[in-house]
Amino acid sequence: MSGIETGSRLLTRRRVLLGAAALATSACDSSRPHAGFLGVMERFNQRAQAALFNPHQLAPEEPVEQLTPPGDFPTYFVSDTLPLAPAGWHLEVGGHVSQPRAFSLEELRRLPRTDYRIRHHCVEGWSAVASWHGVRVSDLARAVGADPRAGFVEFRSFDSGYFSSWDAPSALHPQTVLAYGMNGQPLTPGHGAPLRLYSGVKLGYKMVKYLTQVRFLPEATGGTWEDQGYEWFAGV
Repeated sequence: MSGIETGSRLLTRRRVLLGAAALATSACDSSRPHAGFLGVMERFNQRAQAALFNPHQLAPEEPVEQLTPPGDFPTYFVSDTLPLAPAGWHLEVGGHVSQPRAFSLEELRRLPRTDYRIRHHCVEGWSAVASWHGVRVSDLARAVGADPRAGFVEFRSFDSGYFSSWDAPSALHPQTVLAYGMNGQPLTPGHGAPLRLYSGVKLGYKMVKYLTQVRFLPEATGGTWEDQGYEWFAGV
């Protein structure tokens, strides 16, 4: 998914990314995913995607008829068993902020709510459509006084420590939310309850479920899959 892009812009973007991927795979050392030529091409790819990213461009809303039946929308977690929220769960928000704090789910629900219905894209090749509702990361940033110089945002979970770091423009995009609901219902454990990250601008593995912590930072910190060689920017 590319949002509302012109055909020529989309084609140019895909050529850049596919060209970088082809060069990278010709010199891939899986034991050192960010070293050598592969690391150089990864950084090139990241800069290219960041240059093409438009923080004001929205992913298109899908019609309600395109909703994927709930049982057909894949679930995913890395723990051996389905993660369940610990007693007294709160979302810790900190880093470079003026008012670090812990939010209960009820407190998050009191922040401005955002709803949208867009298509999810997985790096494995499948896609699905759901309606999501929650609080924008940008609204959360305002609530805690995030430093505008913090160029990255890290998201961590209770799913065996799964985490990902994002560039701030993507994290603060108007379609990047901390979702507590799906298809008009409270989020279920299979889809990341009580709170998950969701966005119209990233591939699925960037959207951390089972959230416990959000930190606004001056540097990127990698991620569970990114540290194993997956693309860090992972824009769509």
